[in-house]
Amino acid sequence: MAEFSYEIVKELGVLSEGSGGWKKELNLVSWNGKDPKYDIRDWGPDHEKMGKGVTLTTVDLKALKELLADIQLED
Repeated sequence: MAEFSYEIVKELGVLSEGSGGWKKELNLVSWNGKDPKYDIRDWGPDHEKMGKGVTLTTVDLKALKELLADIQLED
């Protein structure tokens, strides 16, 4: 597996928390020293481990925000 680096530039919020201390978070993350992007993924305690996630540019996040504003959620 290829090596990579990451830096959580800004923690924006927690979406949910699991029983083992893992949290689904929205953060601004720099991957491999590149410009930070918005990132939604599960993180272990102290951000030492991570699950699969989705990384979004500012343009992507703005489009998602507009889509979510127009969606009527069902329970």
